[in-house]
Amino acid sequence: MHDYGYGKMGRMEKKIGKVKRIKGELRVPSDKSISHRAIILPSLAEGKSVVKNFLKSGDTLTTLNCYKQLGVKIKEKDGILEIEGVGLNGFKEPKDILDMGNSGTTTRLTLGVLASQNFFTALTGDNSLIKRPMKRITEPLSQMGARIDGREEGNKLPLAIRGGKLKGIKFFNKKSSAQVKSALLLAGLNADGETEIEEPVKSRDHTEKLLKAMGVSLDIEEGESYKVKLLGNINKLEPIEIDVPADPSSAAFFVATAVLVPKSEIVLKDVLVNPTRDGFFKKLKEMGAEIEYINLREKAGEPVADIYAKYSPNLKGIRITKSDVPSMIDELPLLMLIATQAEGETVITGAEELRVKESDRIKAVVENLRSIGVDTEELPDGVIIKGKQRIKGGIVNSFDDHRIAMGFSILGLISEEGIQIKNSECVFISYPEFYDHLEKVIEKN
Repeated sequence: MHDYGYGKMGRMEKKIGKVKRIKGELRVPSDKSISHRAIILPSLAEGKSVVKNFLKSGDTLTTLNCYKQLGVKIKEKDGILEIEGVGLNGFKEPKDILDMGNSGTTTRLTLGVLASQNFFTALTGDNSLIKRPMKRITEPLSQMGARIDGREEGNKLPLAIRGGKLKGIKFFNKKSSAQVKSALLLAGLNADGETEIEEPVKSRDHTEKLLKAMGVSLDIEEGESYKVKLLGNINKLEPIEIDVPADPSSAAFFVATAVLVPKSEIVLKDVLVNPTRDGFFKKLKEMGAEIEYINLREKAGEPVADIYAKYSPNLKGIRITKSDVPSMIDELPLLMLIATQAEGETVITGAEELRVKESDRIKAVVENLRSIGVDTEELPDGVIIKGKQRIKGGIVNSFDDHRIAMGFSILGLISEEGIQIKNSECVFISYPEFYDHLEKVIEKN
């Protein structure tokens, strides 16, 4: 019943069935957010940067190819990337349209870089990306002085940008989007005066950490809100060595597996546990899951730990509200699936951002759960999930969304008749080895 084979080409369907238990140790792929930034920021430096453990996935390879097209020399030697930075103003006008594939991070951060470059660039993306909102970034960049146009008055790809002289602005980042914050900081490096970004809840701060490590002075205030200020016209960024830790969003799927499948236990090595990214693990603990950080240490300025997780039969439903969302935005669909096995109701609100990800992730989870007979209520900004539900099985749609495909694969492991996932090849976007790793930790006897 278990088809774990993986093929990149064509429209694949996977059927995942019930297993006895999972056990073992894994190093999941490196962090996607840091891998993107490990190409973008060293490209802006003067001199050679070195990147170890770079994630090679659909989205991150899009970033790598994009910066090569902008004139950055990037070569790989023995699995290590060497990036010859071109400086803050050394990019070349690309000869062709930049294809952003499925990657919102590449698109939004690169718009920040291009905003101050004195040339023309056109950007497009795949069928999913051209539906995603870009005005959240094109509007503040236009206020800084960039000239950007595109579909729906600059809200949708394809977009055209002609960069030039920028001025710093004060911006309230009401959605606490790390992509918006990062783009404005990258634009602010070359802007006159101060760029200030304020967020109601602190979003992931990898860009700030890397900028500081590369010699940029940032003024950060944390209190009722989060504020970061950057004085522009930076002289230069210093090159850096980055060792990318394992991705907490990828590790989350195996933590969930250990928690849900009877008699299971797993250790996940080198996982990034930055407080702006580990909300999923904290909330799962709050539900009663047995999860522990061991060997906590620092790597490339980021907190890293090995995560131990084991079967947790006494999960309880919880409430997740708007302030919880930024630190677990990518893992929320998975938490919804886990909630089907908890005692009582789990209520998630303030998560409307899920509707503009690779798919409408609220709709995707609700439709798929209903299609396999699980009772759930859709809210405009979240869901209500009743716990202790029987997972019979059936056919679900990935909606070409890697996190939906992986989440329902995990649910398949505790289903009675197995879950078949349409278009499962989309896992390549963030975790090409996902099904191989799943096979590795399933105990056969």
